[in-house]
Order: sequence, then structure tokens, then C-alpha cells
Amino acid sequence: MLPDLQFLKNRLKQTIICKEKQGFQTAGMLTALKNLSESYDAVAKLANEVAELPFRKNWPYREPYALEEIWKECDPDRPLGPMCILPQNDMAARIKSAFQGAVCGCILGKPLEVNPTLSEIHKAAASCGEWPLNDYISDEMLTALKRHHDSAVECKRGHIKYVAPDDDINYSLLGMLVLEKHGGDFTKEQLMRLWLDNLPPLWTFGPERTILTQAAIHSIGEEGEPAFDFWANEWNPGNELCGAAIRVDAYGYAAAGNPALAAELAWRDSSITHVRTGIYASMYIAAAIATAFVAKKPMDIFSVALQFVPRMSRFHQVMTDCFTMVSEAGDWLEGYQKINEKYGEYGHCQLYQECGQLINSARFAKDVSHAFCMQVAQGCDTDCFGEIMGSIAGAYFGPGYLDERWLAPFNDDLRTSLGSFHERSLHAVTKRMAQLPARIAPNKSATMQTEQNISGNA
Repeated sequence: MLPDLQFLKNRLKQTIICKEKQGFQTAGMLTALKNLSESYDAVAKLANEVAELPFRKNWPYREPYALEEIWKECDPDRPLGPMCILPQNDMAARIKSAFQGAVCGCILGKPLEVNPTLSEIHKAAASCGEWPLNDYISDEMLTALKRHHDSAVECKRGHIKYVAPDDDINYSLLGMLVLEKHGGDFTKEQLMRLWLDNLPPLWTFGPERTILTQAAIHSIGEEGEPAFDFWANEWNPGNELCGAAIRVDAYGYAAAGNPALAAELAWRDSSITHVRTGIYASMYIAAAIATAFVAKKPMDIFSVALQFVPRMSRFHQVMTDCFTMVSEAGDWLEGYQKINEKYGEYGHCQLYQECGQLINSARFAKDVSHAFCMQVAQGCDTDCFGEIMGSIAGAYFGPGYLDERWLAPFNDDLRTSLGSFHERSLHAVTKRMAQLPARIAPNKSATMQTEQNISGNA
């Protein structure tokens, strides 16, 4: 069952490269790997050394992994409970709008999930009279773009017959399922069991596939608890990419108006597979979705969400900068240009530019579809962030701000690749999403307990 040595060496090389970006002292590690003997023992010894690397002396950031340590690094003035109490009917209607917006934004972005820039999308769309984006992507636009994602066949305008299976939507549904089954006190083990029961490996990517594989191997022996902390940190390249951030929509819905609880639920999920920026972005997005239900202005969504990110982290630094740039922009194109000029090196799945673009789309949006169309037009990971923007905008604007023409092509047919999820009605699933707050209402927020413990130990 052991992978071959070349596979392990390649994984270790990718891990070392990730460690360097995360501030660790990796000097000499790649040379040591290159000169390594053809021995499993030698690879294991070097992997242990990589696991114990210290931070570089000039590394200025503090980026903890444990939730209690993350809270200590966050803004002490952040709201620790519900920001306000939403009437149940209003909350349910807004959650439905959020999930519908997420689905439409995801399907809009799927054909373009090939890491395009705004310039490329603009040129292709304008060539066939479809700029600015205001409908699903056409054959003509994809021909002009000269590349497209494999899923385009199910997601192009005129070809859409149902909600096509998508990994982003899979994770939203898994978040719903874990809350329905276990409530707000779900454990990492319970969530991973849902993954093992439902996720085909090739429908997962990067750290998700790595940890799913680890958990599957561990399940054969069933000896001891899964070592999630170790798995997320070691032999796991890509653990600061966007995979965890696309898994938090259901937590934002369940904790509508309570960003502290949304961020906590997102940590419990994201820390299974990710570290540092990968975790903080998921907490930030979950807090943003939860805040959007009660925010008075779009920029309030992100000023609150930023309070749930460690202040001495790279992610906090970049989001603060993006917030300022968007605040000073005259329109969304100027906001994009400012962000792209500074953070354009962070393309598909690399979070920094994409999360800044969320602020940009929300600030200038007139309704839900305007928001996710702007988000998709900015390129990068178009389906993932089209979905996230749909959730945020749907929660903020509420019902009546998404034209039925976006939903009609789906014919109330939701398809997934989940192994034991058999509900096919988009309408029925939307109603279940709207019931999530009741699933966690009886549970006292562990966030509040954690905060009280910290205060008591101070």
C-alpha cells in the first residue's frame, strides 16, 4: 500500500515549497531532497525534519492554527454573539435568496473556470455583444475566449437543463447535512465520516483529496482518532489555497446575523484540511455571509468579517489593503484594477486577489445577479467565487433581487456527485437550507464558551 518513492519525493518537494511561503526556514531542504538516497527511511527522516522547521527570524506574522490561539489574535472588540435578532420569516427568505444566488453564481462561473483575467473575459464577451455579463455564458463567448472548462457542456446558455454537479455545491450540501444530523456541535470526525460516505475522490482536489485519502486509509485499521492536525500541516501541499473557503456557505446561513458562530463552524471544517490563510479565509467568508443578513451597508459586511481574522496575519494585511482600495475606487473596474495591479500574481484558488474582489463586487452591486456577474467577470476561480458572492449578495439584498430567469433553466433539478444524497429538487433543498438556524439554535455557542474561558484565564 506504500506509494512509490518518486511520488513521496514529489509530495515532499511541494510541501517544502509551501513551507517556504508560510515563513519557515527551508534553506537547504530542496537540495537535501535532491540528494536523498532511494530509501523510504531517508524520505521519512527528511519529512520529519521538514515538519520541525522553525520560522525565519525576520518573519513578521503570527498565524496560529488552534481556535483558541486564533481568537487571541483577533480584534477583541468583535461581536461575540448575534448582532441583532432577525424575524424568522425574514431570515428564512434571505437564506433562500442566498442559496439561490450561490447556485446561479456557481453555474455562471463554471464554463470560465480556466483562470481567465478580466481583460480576457471583457474581450471575449464584447466581441459577441455580451459585455457586461448579464446572462449565462454563451457558445459564442467561449469560442472567442478560446478555452473553457469541461463542464461548459452542461452550463452554457441554451444548454442548461438542471443544476450541474459541482464540487462547490457538494460542500455546501455537506455543510447542511452535518448541521442537520449533528447540530452546531458537530465534530471533525462526524464531518469526515460524511465525506467518506459521499465524496468520490476525483470530485475532490488538492488538500481535500489528500485528507480524504488519509482518512480512508485510517478507516481500514480504525486505530485511534484521526490525526487531523498533523494531516493538515504535513505532506499536504496547497493547504493555503481556496478549498476550505468554498465549504462554508451553510455555516453562514445557519449562523445568520452571528458572525462569531459562523467563523467558529468554518474553523472546525477548514482546519481538517488547511492551515493559516486557508483557515482564515474560510472564517472570514463565513463571517461575511452571516453578517450580510443584517448589514446596513455592503462595506460593513467586510469590516465585521475582518474582525474574525488574526490581525498579524498575511490575510488580514491583504484584506485591509483591499478594503481601502475598494473604498477609494470610483467604480468596480477601478476597484478591480487597483487589486489586480497589486495582487494579480495570486490567481486561481490563491485567495488574496479573489477575496479582495468579493469586497469590490459587493460594494458596487445593484442586486444579486449584478453582484455575481461582476465577481465572475473579474476572473480567477470563477465558479467558486461566483458562488460565494451569490451567497453574500443574496443574504444582503434578500428576496426580490434575483430575476427568475436565472433559476428557470434548472427546471427545479439539482444534481450532485454525492454518494448518499438523493434529493433532486432545488426548491426542497433551498427550504432545508432556510431551516438551518433552527438546527443550531438549541446549542449554546462554543465560541462564547471559549471567549469566557480565555477571559477567565487572563
